[in-house]
Amino acid sequence: MSILIKPIITEKATGDSELNNRFSFVVDSKANKIEIKNAVEAAYGVSVEKVRTINVRPDRKTRYTKSGMITGKTKAFKKALVQVTEGETIDLYSNL
Repeated sequence: MSILIKPIITEKATGDSELNNRFSFVVDSKANKIEIKNAVEAAYGVSVEKVRTINVRPDRKTRYTKSGMITGKTKAFKKALVQVTEGETIDLYSNL
């Protein structure tokens, strides 16, 4: 079971990593903060100061089509905001 699924690379997350040394990851929905901290420290070789988690709810959409009304939703996921100690950084673009 992999705890870290993928990093979140958006404009907001990139700005947060540059200014506040805080990185965002999509994590397993059953993982707790201690498991996330240990996984980030093992994967990237940095020391983690703080971990904050968010359960992101699914977005629901409704469309009106020729065949009638169609509803759908996106998947729910868990997001982790990881604060790394001052002076350390995570290079998310090295694996591309």
